[in-house]
Amino acid sequence: MPRSNRPRGRRPDDDDDVDLSRVLAGRRRTEAKRDGLWNVQPLAAPSATKYYTCPACGLEIGPGTAHTVAWRADGLMGEADDLSARRHWHLHCWKIKP
Repeated sequence: MPRSNRPRGRRPDDDDDVDLSRVLAGRRRTEAKRDGLWNVQPLAAPSATKYYTCPACGLEIGPGTAHTVAWRADGLMGEADDLSARRHWHLHCWKIKP
């Protein structure tokens, strides 16, 4: 029997209801810390492509290092301002943040 060369998977142009913001946000969640509510999103090692400075310890977070991105969820200046003030934290530093 001859082999078929047609792809058997789903086609990218299928009209499925995909929530793009949910896909882009990953596993974003809201956490309560002593100083208020924070939006927290983990960043996997393959997605980390830049150098960042952790605000807790002041050490560098290098490319290829899994870490956490956090920004205020209850800021007074609005969501756009809170998002622009987001910071990249070491996983351990975020866990011990008061």
